[in-house]
Amino acid sequence: MFDTMTMTKVTGALCGSLLVYMLGGWAAETLYTTHAGGHGEDGEIQQAYVIDTGAGEETAAAEEGPDFATLYASADAAAGEKVFAKCKACHKLDGSNGTGPHLDGVVDRAKASVAGFGYSDTLIGMSAEAWTPENLDGFLHNPKGYAPGTKMSFAGLPKAQDRVDVIAYLATVN
Repeated sequence: MFDTMTMTKVTGALCGSLLVYMLGGWAAETLYTTHAGGHGEDGEIQQAYVIDTGAGEETAAAEEGPDFATLYASADAAAGEKVFAKCKACHKLDGSNGTGPHLDGVVDRAKASVAGFGYSDTLIGMSAEAWTPENLDGFLHNPKGYAPGTKMSFAGLPKAQDRVDVIAYLATVN
């Protein structure tokens, strides 16, 4: 069945296929290469126009915004109640603990002071301090940064207005 003529045909077909593949690659490279330098190997190519995105400018002034006292003075407790919906999965306001400790009366309460809740070592070490509005703002902004090792898995509230609103709401809940 596999005589010399059959092997010659198979070898010829294989060589012919490779030749067609190589010629197709050469044709595609010729058609899709726009200049002799390739795709920027010779350095940066100047575009026809440049769009200024402002990426090189300083944005610290825009991020800074008003200070905490100014924001807290104009905080809206009703808006804070809506923001608190994110916290309800773990925290309660009825005096009972959930996944996290209850938050009724948390403003100006001593840290790690809810009986029966297992706080992290970091928060237990801060138990001499109180949850002032400024401390709550720092914790709500970045819980893991404020108290490394905290058991709170929530990433935090990045918007300063949301933080002051929820703190104002918590200040009304006793």
